[in-house]
Amino acid sequence: MAGTAEQHPYAEIRAEVAKLCARFPGEYWRAKDAARAYPSEFVAALTEAGWLAALIPEEYGGAGLPLSGAAAILEEIQAQGCNGAACHAQMYIMGTLLRHGSAEQKARWLPPIARGELRLQAFGVTEPTSGTDTGALRTTARREGDRWIINGQKIWTSRAEHSDLMLLLARTTPREQVAKRTDGLSVFLVDMREVRGKGLTIRPIRTMMNHNTCEVFFDDMAIPADSLIGEEGRGFRYILDGMNAERLLIAAECIGDAKWFLAKATAYAKERVVFGRPIGQNQGVQFPLARAYAQMRAAEALVHKGLAKFDAGEPCGEEANMGKMLAAEASWAAAEACVNTHGGFGFAEEYDIERKFRETRLYQVAPISTNLILSYIAEHVLGLPRSY
Repeated sequence: MAGTAEQHPYAEIRAEVAKLCARFPGEYWRAKDAARAYPSEFVAALTEAGWLAALIPEEYGGAGLPLSGAAAILEEIQAQGCNGAACHAQMYIMGTLLRHGSAEQKARWLPPIARGELRLQAFGVTEPTSGTDTGALRTTARREGDRWIINGQKIWTSRAEHSDLMLLLARTTPREQVAKRTDGLSVFLVDMREVRGKGLTIRPIRTMMNHNTCEVFFDDMAIPADSLIGEEGRGFRYILDGMNAERLLIAAECIGDAKWFLAKATAYAKERVVFGRPIGQNQGVQFPLARAYAQMRAAEALVHKGLAKFDAGEPCGEEANMGKMLAAEASWAAAEACVNTHGGFGFAEEYDIERKFRETRLYQVAPISTNLILSYIAEHVLGLPRSY
């Protein structure tokens, strides 16, 4: 099938990632899924190989790759049947620290992250009452001497139980004292090792897939004053900087998922014989797979354009948003076609299809819903009036 590692950028990186993933076959992921367990061995292997330090500059011990390199890594993980959601946040969270952290913060945190001694996997933004309306978040940070005191709650903070550090967005100036709702928000890098049980409570949320997501509660949680990233009150802008990266990387994962589903389905369609002929000879089987493949390739082209713009420092909001939406739709179309091609076997755990089916469904909703992407396109690309 077209779309193999040799035909894409970073072919050598993709090949090495594929070799690593081969050590973690379907049996490994099925066991983790059944136990709702974190794939610690897989994450440790990626860390040891240096893939999770891909975006960290070489001077701090990382690979210094551009975002397109990180996208190739995550796409290949998904295309091999593994699940990069266990660790992908370290890729897109990294940009906030890299672009807005002080020299002292980068020197303190980046080398141990690159060495695998620390994990930066938790991203505390979404709250139960505000959802994607970030300007309405209620978590507060109050300065008291050489400390910040945090109070509030976050939800859908994935990997919080398995991360050492959390990037946290909190309100430092009350909404009634700022001109814009998104002003007065600040970003903090929280060392969770120091505050677990001391104002920080983490509660896992069981979901339809093994995503290790949590509710996080802050009750007078005290953190050092130097936990603040960049300038006080500019946190929303800093978070926005990373959203295009997040969407492009998630889109790359969706493309990888689509490739996995299509490879699985086409192989089965060639081998499965019913009524004396391969089922893949039937247009009812062929056409959904062909359409999903076309969707995947179109999304892939747009995502590659977005990555090229991001790496060049050019605005890429249009490509990042549309690429994420189209890639998520392509992966879901490929998932549905794969299940239908396999019939009843598509629901059997041993085929891994139902697990990947559940996992890829998430990206119709996260990290941003399709409706908000459509609103972005309408307002910022087409110039229509804001709808909300």
